[in-house]
Amino acid sequence: MKSSLRHLLDRLGAAGSLVCALHCALVPLLLALAPSLGLSLWLGESLEEIFVVFVTVLGAFSLIWGYRRHRVFRALGMLLAGLAALWVGVLYPPLHASVVPHAIVMTVGGTLVGLAHLLNLRLNHWHVHDASCAH
Repeated sequence: MKSSLRHLLDRLGAAGSLVCALHCALVPLLLALAPSLGLSLWLGESLEEIFVVFVTVLGAFSLIWGYRRHRVFRALGMLLAGLAALWVGVLYPPLHASVVPHAIVMTVGGTLVGLAHLLNLRLNHWHVHDASCAH
């Protein structure tokens, strides 16, 4: 049960993070069309902040749980780097006001978070229970 829940959380986190990265990459292209297409809700700041909070909570829960199992810091380190980029992109006003740099930082952050989930999945899949297991 725990293993399937862990895999589900990592897959959900990876998919959500990659959707976030795609969203951030496409925002500059859609800004000009937003009013005419009614996309202002999808491009607004509140959705971006909700995404970052959701990704932070899901990523922290899932990857800390994975770290406790496989004891490899790479995935957790990649998550922290990605979350740092996302939070700086949302909270640092000069970066948040610059369309292209903001899109680049958010895309890189979302991609790092998605890759961290995929790495965590791989590390959990390769984990072998033996005498050196800490749990």
